[in-house]
Amino acid sequence: MQAPSVGGVMLPRGNGQAVRLSRGASLTDFAEKINANPASLVAVMMNLGEMVTATQSVSDETLRLLADEMNYVLEIVSPEEEDRELLESFDIEFGEDEGGEEALVSRPPVVTVMGHVDHGKTRLLDAIRKTNVVAGEAGGITQHIGAYQVSSEVNGEDRKITFIDTPGHEAFTAMRARGAKSTDIAILVVAANDGVMPQTIEALNHAKAAEVPIVVAVNKIDVEGADPTKVRGQLTEFGLVAEEYGGDTMFVDISAKQGLNIEALLEAVVLTADASLDLRANPEQDAQGIAIESHLDRGRGAVSTVLVQRGTLRIGDTMVVGDAYGRVRAMLDDNGQNVQEAGPSTPVLVLGLTNVPGAGDNFLVVDEDRTARQIAEKRAARERNANFARKGVRFSLENLDEALKAGLVQELNLIIKGDASGSVEALESSLLQLDVGEEVDIRVLHRGVGAVTESDINLATGSDAIVIGFNVRAAGRAEQMAEREGVDVRYYSVIYQAIEEIEAALKGMLKPEYEEVELGTAEIREIFRSSKLGNIAGVLVRSGEVKRNTKARLLRDGKVIAENLNISGLRRFKDDVTEIREGFEGGINLGNFNDIKIDDVIATYEMREKPRG
Repeated sequence: MQAPSVGGVMLPRGNGQAVRLSRGASLTDFAEKINANPASLVAVMMNLGEMVTATQSVSDETLRLLADEMNYVLEIVSPEEEDRELLESFDIEFGEDEGGEEALVSRPPVVTVMGHVDHGKTRLLDAIRKTNVVAGEAGGITQHIGAYQVSSEVNGEDRKITFIDTPGHEAFTAMRARGAKSTDIAILVVAANDGVMPQTIEALNHAKAAEVPIVVAVNKIDVEGADPTKVRGQLTEFGLVAEEYGGDTMFVDISAKQGLNIEALLEAVVLTADASLDLRANPEQDAQGIAIESHLDRGRGAVSTVLVQRGTLRIGDTMVVGDAYGRVRAMLDDNGQNVQEAGPSTPVLVLGLTNVPGAGDNFLVVDEDRTARQIAEKRAARERNANFARKGVRFSLENLDEALKAGLVQELNLIIKGDASGSVEALESSLLQLDVGEEVDIRVLHRGVGAVTESDINLATGSDAIVIGFNVRAAGRAEQMAEREGVDVRYYSVIYQAIEEIEAALKGMLKPEYEEVELGTAEIREIFRSSKLGNIAGVLVRSGEVKRNTKARLLRDGKVIAENLNISGLRRFKDDVTEIREGFEGGINLGNFNDIKIDDVIATYEMREKPRG
């Protein structure tokens, strides 16, 4: 096969040679690797029907297209690998304890508290904190730094436990989505009077996906109607079997309000850590760890709560946190007291950074300020390029077959949301029974009733999952979030269609021809009765535009009430119109369909032919 030529200039041919590029690389980066003129690669892309400048960050797909045309094998370096190579260039090893076994000493477990809203997570954290506040400090204000350390006596020995006070399982998974492994153990709080609720299952699935041991705190045992035994039975269905039932999960009945059995819960955490985990680190090396949360303080500048995972962090150390860097000017513990140093599993608030790092960013201590600045600047540039190039980097049903063949994925992770628990269970069991050979497994990370939420998208982001909505739609900002993160969200109203599409995707037979494009949404504010036309919805168009003769569905509380409706009439005041734009009011007639209520949402869409890539 002849080498491609542009304008009479012969371009180098790869002959299967490998080219390694980082995510978000430009054509100039590619040209440097193969000793070619960037302008000639721009011309090659034009011949392939893609308009790309020499210096812009391009997607992985565009780079692959160019590599195939030039007969090179493209290797995209993952952000983690690139960061490791960056640190190796400065002679730094991240994530490894220096020295042999003799250098390692025991460290406290790091715990996250999760559970359903109103089941007592915050009150439990407060109760744990109170039982551990020394009498002399009780009058002082405890500084909230997003993490704190407590002590518990277990078998006559004083043991420390570190708690990360995240806003919920969404933050927990958002950190994991960025590759941050911060938690050793999760405490799942379940109210004894309510039992297992949708968010309980959600939290449980987030913890399981992170592969951390779980201790169950059955709260509110002092409330009327409390039934701790029922909670144990319910959680057995989700794979958490209590020790008294022959399982390996510790359940502790507590009352956060009364402060009952808090010590027993702390003991259960320590015992679970001893039984399941080998928690050791080297306290003598340069400190490394992760940022838990950060913000800009008016008086103190950029401050960040960091969790030291190995080594000891000291005042005066030069540190890099993500794309921020600086010299540690001061460190505060959760009581607002100045501390001089922090060892493994110790959370501290750090002052002295140049800018605010992100939650889940790694931090490390380096020898010189210049080294810290160079690492931070290179990380910032890489993040910028990757963001420019981010175009559907996650798996969808369309590219699943290619991902399977390339060995990029061995299992299909699914998140299923539906309008009723029965239909969700039916869909889950049908999908798990699909016979798709031994190459790939189907794994349902989470199933639940209700609209697709931001939490679902967060979980999908961290696990490369595909989200299935059965007779429900995305709520709030979840739709935009899915688009931004490149998460594939599929909506179905027929159970067999979902099963057939996923089976077809797994067998490499999916040939998408049409896609649904949302045009606009309108909220019903008034209902007008007409003897000739039936019910007419007086609406305010919330997003996009509503057009006459397009398809529509009716949503009530996030659930799909009716599908395949038609916008047969549109009016603005007394005039018939063809469309109503965002922010304007008007009247919508849905033909023969009259079952509409105030606050219902009419979502309009059209089916467009999908370009084949």
